[in-house]
Parts: sequence; C-alpha cells; structure tokens
Amino acid sequence: MQTEQREIASFLTRHPPFDGLPNSAINDLASQIEVVYYKSGSNILNLADPIHDLYLIRGGAVETFRRTGELYNRLAEGAVFGQMGLLMNERVRFPVKALEDTLLYCIPAEMFRDYCDQFESFADYFEGETDSLLHRAVTNHQDKSDLTSVKVATLITRPLLSVAPGTSVRKAAEIMTEHQLTSLIVAEPGDEQRLELAGVVTDMDLRSQILAQGRSFDTPVDEIMSREPFTLDHNAYVFEAILAMLRHHVHHLPILEKGRPFGVLTLSDLVRHESQSSLLLVRSISNQPDRESLAQVAQQVGGAFLRMVKEDANSHMIGSAMAVIGRSFKQRLLELAEDEFGPAPVPYCFLALGSMARDEQLIYTDQDNALVLDDAYRPEEHDEYFQQLAKFVSDGLAECGYAYCDGNVMATNPEWRKTLGQWKDHFAGWIDDPSPQALLNSSIFFDLDGVWGKTHWARELLVFITTRTRNHRKFLACMARNALKRTPPLGFFKDFVVEKGGEHNNSINLKRRGTAPLGDVIRVHALAVGSSSINSFERLDDIIASGLLPEGKGRELSDALEYIAMVRIRHQAKRIEEGQPVNNNIRPEDLSNFDRRNLKEAFQVLSTAQSFLRYRYNTNTPLP
Repeated sequence: MQTEQREIASFLTRHPPFDGLPNSAINDLASQIEVVYYKSGSNILNLADPIHDLYLIRGGAVETFRRTGELYNRLAEGAVFGQMGLLMNERVRFPVKALEDTLLYCIPAEMFRDYCDQFESFADYFEGETDSLLHRAVTNHQDKSDLTSVKVATLITRPLLSVAPGTSVRKAAEIMTEHQLTSLIVAEPGDEQRLELAGVVTDMDLRSQILAQGRSFDTPVDEIMSREPFTLDHNAYVFEAILAMLRHHVHHLPILEKGRPFGVLTLSDLVRHESQSSLLLVRSISNQPDRESLAQVAQQVGGAFLRMVKEDANSHMIGSAMAVIGRSFKQRLLELAEDEFGPAPVPYCFLALGSMARDEQLIYTDQDNALVLDDAYRPEEHDEYFQQLAKFVSDGLAECGYAYCDGNVMATNPEWRKTLGQWKDHFAGWIDDPSPQALLNSSIFFDLDGVWGKTHWARELLVFITTRTRNHRKFLACMARNALKRTPPLGFFKDFVVEKGGEHNNSINLKRRGTAPLGDVIRVHALAVGSSSINSFERLDDIIASGLLPEGKGRELSDALEYIAMVRIRHQAKRIEEGQPVNNNIRPEDLSNFDRRNLKEAFQVLSTAQSFLRYRYNTNTPLP
C-alpha cells in the first residue's frame, strides 16, 4: 500500500462509521478515495445537481443549507455529508459551501452503497438509531418543499382594510381605488369590539351587481358581498391556499387570525409566488371554449405533475393538485354541457368517486363518477337530459386522457343516476346487508365528493354514511375481511414477491399491493370512528385522535402510505420523462438500496396493520 493510502486508511479508522469496518474494507476504500481541495467561500455542492460521491472532511469546515438558503448545519473534520442525496435520488438535497479552506475525501457512490449492503453497522450509522428510517425519509422529503414551509401570512403585504356592512358601494369603491385593491373585507364589531368577518366584496361584484344592473351607488355593500366566504387561517400553508382557490373557484381568499380578519390573499399574490404551475393550468381549463381545446390543454397535465415532483412536493400535495385539475375538467365540461343542452330540468350534483374524491389522484386515471338528482326527478320526463349530459362529460373526459371506467362506474350508467333519497336507501341497504357486491360498492362509493351543482348533497351523504356505519359491527367486520384480500408483496423471509409472466414480469404493482390496501385499512377505521373526512391522511388524523390505534401506529401508517405513494409518483414521473406509458409497476432491481429497504419497511407496516384489522373487527369482538 502506498504512503498516501496508508494515511487515508489510518484517518478512516479514527472516524465513524468507518471505524467499525474490517481492515480489508478500510484498505479497499482507501485505494478508491479521491482527494479534493476547496478554497474558503467556494461552493462544493449546488442544490439538485447530480451527486456521485459521499464526502468525508479531512481538514477544514463546511456549511450545509436548506433549499430555502437557510443554514442547516456546520461540519468539521471527520464529518460526512452528501448521504441523503445518494440515498434518495442521486441529486443534491443540501447545498454545501466551504466555510474555510477544506480538504475532502470523495468516496464513490457505488462503494458507499455496497458498504451499506455489506456492513450493518455502516448502514445503521446513516439510518440513525432513534427513529425509523422510513419516518426520517418521509419527514426529510416534506421539509424540502417551499409549498409546505411557506405560510400564507408571509404573502400578505398590505395592511388590513375593512368597511362596515352598511357602507355604500360608492365609498367601498373609493377605498379600493385609493389603495389599489381588488377586494375589501366587510366586517362588524364582535366580542370585545374585535372585528368579525361578515363577507368580502370584490371589483367583480361592483361590476356585475351594480354597474351591469344599473343599481344605485348608495347600495349597501352587504347586499352584494359574498357571505360566509371560504377562509383560511394565517398559519395555513401556500399549498393549502392554492388548492382552496382552485377548488372553490375564488380569486380572493379572506385570511383569519384566531377567527378574526387578518387580510385577503389574492390570485396575483399566488401567481407571484414560485409555486404557480397547477394554479395557472386550472385557470386555463376554465377558459376553454369547447371539448377540443380542453383536450389540447390536457396535454399540459403531465408537465404540471413533473414540476411538482421536481419541486419535492409530497404525495398529499401532488394528489390534491391532480384531483383539483381533474375536477376542473369535469366542471368545465359540465358548464359546456349545460350550454349545449340547456339548464337542468331538476337540480343535481355531479359526484367524483375514488382517488379524485380522496384528493389522491395521480397522473391520469380512469373516471369514476355518479349523479345525485333532486327527489323531484322523474325518469320518463328528465332522464334523457341527464343521459345526454353524462355522455357529454364522460366522452370529454376520455378525450382529455381520463379513461372510461372498466367497471362502468360512471354517470352514463343509469344504475348510478339516482335521487338523493334513493342513494340513501341504497347506502343503507349496503350497510345493513353487506353482500360481496355491496362491499365492493361501498369501497367505491363511500369515497365521494361533489364537484358541480348541489355539492352540499355530497356532504349530506357522507354524514349519512358515517352515522350509520359507526359501531355497525357486522358491516365493519365484513369491510375488514374485504380489506384483507390485497396483501403486501412480502414473502416469508421479507423478500419482495413479484409478478411472474406477462407484460409486468418481475415487478410490483404499487397501487394494487401498496396504496390501495393501505387505503382500504384506513377506510375501515375511519368508518368505525365516524370520520367524515375523505382523504386518507385526514382520515388518519381522525383515527389517531379517536385513540382506536395503539400508540404510534397511526404515524407508521401515514409514513408507509406517503413513502409507497412517493415511490409510485417518482416512477410515473420517470416514465413520463422517458416518453413511456404511465403505470404503477416497479421492478425492485431498478430501485436504490435506500428505496428497497424502506419499501420493505412500509410493506411490513401494511402487513401489521392488516393483522390488527383482522383482530380488531373479528365478528366475535364487541366494538366500543
């Protein structure tokens, strides 16, 4: 061994995690290390650049930073950095700068991964001893996104201005003009003379309800304002504000602090913020004049999906954004349908089902939907209209990339066009007599959300479902048994069980064997505790709050769902970039050691959760 290699080997033996390696491994490593030098103040690693080495500080010191530029850590002689980038996606996660003149040992990524596989103590050093690697990986990923770290309060730069309900629209317009505002809070004194939100008036209200109708400028603002507008707390994140504006079709969002008016977040505030791609796409969807132009806009969905993945958005954010985009296509198609066929003969609500309702939709999916009709509906008089409307929307969605449902769970199927009362009767029948078909229907239709029309009917149906299922021992036991049919892809020795033969040979379907069974488990618990939430993560919050699960098991389920979903999302993003059809099938050999290890842990969490489900909802076990 050369003198330089002996000196490197000696240094390695004095610093963890190398001090636990056998001498042969130390010597092999010393022969492969490259030595590099950086002057004080120079950049060593830049955010999102490819990373090919693990770095060990031989002399000097460095600073590491979050993606926001915030200082994360200072490291000196004997410390290592770069491991998170190597373990996650071979991109720099934490930028690094030399704090002083610094000498580094560069360990090739391939050797780093080989040693993680070969030497348990070496791998344990990077996995940590106080928390599960799976949780650390999920938390680390979520911490990287500005969307989940920037609060809406930081985007509101104007002082709060408000007027009392009796203020004339003339005076309101003068205030808005003077301060260059497009909206104004309407508030009145409440307890302890603190302002209470009464509504919000916008420049659109002034144009459409005063100027266009020739009404007096002395009209009180409370006659034209939007009452009970959707609001957010000032501690909400930008991600939540974007989704709220998209879902509720508003350009002005009142922000509250401890229930009192704080300010108004506007569309232009969000457009100025860097995370604007999905917002602009939804605006574009709502402006399209026909189905053909909607199909053209749909070609941008893949790009929006990729941008969110590259911005390190988590699965909840991506699923919510893709669901909002999908809803927007439905909403615009329903507007166009009403333009073509005229107003509906009776009120209705168009339902989204499944992943779109749960805000867990990924890049393109099949369409699951249904119609809730007013109880005044008469098939012989009204069905032709709703049949035309459903076909128009379904065909339009197919043109936009949302495939027809193989199981025909669509509003085009007359079986899924029912009055509000009929839906309640059917739901009650499924719950009280849980046949195999009833259980299948329940797993589909109990994840529902209103996207158009009388959307409050969807909430009414959810309350009906959760009130009836809570503590319904027979139904919950049957749903639990149904949820055990899809098992995680782990063998007896915790090796992956892959599909054999066919198009997806030696692969794992992450939806069918991962996120879907996890969603099934969570749905059963949610119904048991009476949760009216639809999203799986929000259902888990309700389940944890109920105390139904053993301590820590709720967080484990959340981490497992997040991790499997993100592996699935990154796989789909890679397929898009390669110009390949999107699917849910990954080959374990294509994954990094880090992902393989954490997927096994996530699947084990699912296996344990199914075992608890089997015990908890045994028909002989009384429910509280």
